[in-house]
Amino acid sequence: MTQSFRHEVLQDVSRETMEQLDVYAEVLKKWNRRINLVSPASMEHLWTRHIADSVQIYDLAPSDFTHWADLGSGGGFPGLVVAILAQSRNPTAKITLVESDARKAAFLRAVLRETGALAAVVNDRIERLPPLNASVISARALSDLSDLLAFADLHMAQGGAALFPKGERWKKELAPARDRWSFSLESHTSKTDPFAVILQIGALTHV
Repeated sequence: MTQSFRHEVLQDVSRETMEQLDVYAEVLKKWNRRINLVSPASMEHLWTRHIADSVQIYDLAPSDFTHWADLGSGGGFPGLVVAILAQSRNPTAKITLVESDARKAAFLRAVLRETGALAAVVNDRIERLPPLNASVISARALSDLSDLLAFADLHMAQGGAALFPKGERWKKELAPARDRWSFSLESHTSKTDPFAVILQIGALTHV
């Protein structure tokens, strides 16, 4: 990651937080050789494609959120980054990382141990969990928008917000989603990919 990019996207990240993110990156590199957490090709752009991308998702959430639930956490983006950032920015918030794959759940716990970040790792399927009542819901590269909204409907608190990063074809998912759900929508152009967006969704109800 270039210094200019670090200054632009990670300018509000403290030195201590950067050190934790460095530890996270090293643990990810080791584990990724054994289990598929992120694509090997994307590891070359780990800081831009994954870490900085997760930081910008955090920055779109209300600063005083009380409970953030990351669904299908996998390699920890954005959930582990959220947990690390929240230590200094919102230390009383609860962070929940939901991951159905036991090996990936073990990885998430390993990063939390190594970094000292605090989060609950739930090794179960999203649809089997009782409602999490989270003020912020996130999910990255998990499913199409209609399914993501169904998960949000189950686990998001009233008045909460969902943050879903999507690629350049995201508009194709809107019509099917609108057939099933009513929701407010604001799209934010990604700082790390001009063709991608982060969808900020609220006021979710079933049609």
